[in-house]
Amino acid sequence: MSKSSHDLVVEAKNLIQEVSLEGARQLIQDGAVVLDVREPEEFSAGHVPGAMNIPRGLLEFKLASVPELNDPNRPILVYCKTSGRAALATAVMQVMGVSSAVSLTGGFDAWVGGGLPVDQPAAIDFE
Repeated sequence: MSKSSHDLVVEAKNLIQEVSLEGARQLIQDGAVVLDVREPEEFSAGHVPGAMNIPRGLLEFKLASVPELNDPNRPILVYCKTSGRAALATAVMQVMGVSSAVSLTGGFDAWVGGGLPVDQPAAIDFE
């Protein structure tokens, strides 16, 4: 029987570590790399301050070329909208040798819901 995307996310979540909002804030305070694996349009609508954006579909191809993601001594906080893509991304990163990656429980929606800061580009003023 084939697996659904939900099945794959559940499997990934059993293989990775997820952190709470408080854990995420502590990681960021301690210098973690923040990796947003949402699509560029989602990222530009608002993201965790200081986050870099590599969409989930490109991660495997870009991982080796981003030095910050290959420092074994620097934790990586991975997030998406609700945590599914981040779980898959974190699991793939581990398979590719990046053991310091963790996923944000609840994703960006939880971040926003927790009242934490969000970077948003300034609106374009045509006046």
